[in-house]
Amino acid sequence: MKRNLLDSLLVWKEAPQRKPLLVDGARQVGKSYLLKRLLGETYDRVHYVDFLESPKAHRAFEQSLSPREVMASLEVFLGSAIDPVSELVILDEIGECPQAVKSLKFIAEQHPDWHVAASGSTIGLLESFPVGKVSGHKLRPMNFAEFLDVVGSPVEVDRFDSFDRSMSTHEKLWSHFLDYLFVGGMPEAVYAWSQFESKGEQARSRVRSIQNDIIEGYQRDFGKYSGAVNAMHINTVFENVAESLGKPIEGGAKRYRFSNVIPKRSGYRDFERIIDWLERTQLVSKNYLVEEPHMPLASQKRASRFKLFYLDVGLLLAALGTTEQLVTLDELYKGPIVENFIQNELLSYGLRHTFGWNKGKAKVEFLLQGESSVVPLEVKAGRSRRAKSLKSYSDQYEPLMQLKLTKSAGGSEPVDGLWTIPVYYSRQGFDLAAKV
Repeated sequence: MKRNLLDSLLVWKEAPQRKPLLVDGARQVGKSYLLKRLLGETYDRVHYVDFLESPKAHRAFEQSLSPREVMASLEVFLGSAIDPVSELVILDEIGECPQAVKSLKFIAEQHPDWHVAASGSTIGLLESFPVGKVSGHKLRPMNFAEFLDVVGSPVEVDRFDSFDRSMSTHEKLWSHFLDYLFVGGMPEAVYAWSQFESKGEQARSRVRSIQNDIIEGYQRDFGKYSGAVNAMHINTVFENVAESLGKPIEGGAKRYRFSNVIPKRSGYRDFERIIDWLERTQLVSKNYLVEEPHMPLASQKRASRFKLFYLDVGLLLAALGTTEQLVTLDELYKGPIVENFIQNELLSYGLRHTFGWNKGKAKVEFLLQGESSVVPLEVKAGRSRRAKSLKSYSDQYEPLMQLKLTKSAGGSEPVDGLWTIPVYYSRQGFDLAAKV
């Protein structure tokens, strides 16, 4: 299955000199597949070490961090000669071996001609990190474009890439979009879905089983990496994020509230470390709410004012216990779910977190920062009375462009600076905003 991040990794490979590659991402998002299969197949030989699966591999880094001595020790462990100048060396789940993490610094300084790639799901939890000594990338669940590349026909992929807004194309893409909300972007779930010709009960059951196993795996990790007491609180907040997004409240996702989640804890400071842990492991993400949308947006954020979103929309619906595609659910239920979809799409384009506007009763779900202007992006997934919010924003700030993502095919051209496009074209909307 194609992953868009591969293009950046191939640039890394072809550079005359390079720092060690480090791919960070939550468990089960496809890091090993990306490095071993997609990047690895461009090399004649690949040498693979998994520190989680093979604890004995740690010994290669215990005596010395000299790159040549480390490589010699890895040759003994793997039982084969290694030429890192022409062959790829993969250090998977490197967060399990802090000494291996430290070794990346010396490889970067002494051997910029080596091809060493590392990955991990606990990178964000490391106490020390070779800042400036790695080529870092984040891998997130497959976005809609990657999903469509697996399940769609070549014609559908081509129409999507060309930003086609004809009704015939919309009907096909909307159907795939509803499937994506159910399946999400975890590669194992996407692959399983693609293997069923009929997307009926058997396919849905298989996908849900995979998703539930992934969620349970995350919950087991809470205790392993955070301790028993912290694990209980982390799990409570993790489950609460899903529950909050699953409430059928008109107006979409709400600012995260800290009360009535953990007994005797009700303020941001009580939750700061818990949420930070979940964010560092990429299981949740923030959408900061600002009152004045001035550039740069990062300067306007307040630490305690944000919405929280789940790492994957398919896992979110699995956590909520849904068994049907979203098309069968109540319209009001769609708002937060589709917002979660947009949040994850934007993060997959390289954003670290997102911003939204909330002033009084008016709100715009997302703000995008262009070259010289802030672009409001309203998500209108179903029946809603929120049209006044975007107008209120426009009256106050007179943006050069506005975006509205809807369930309709939308218009072919903008009207008074307002682009109305289908919600699955968030990438195209993002690209339009970036030029303003």
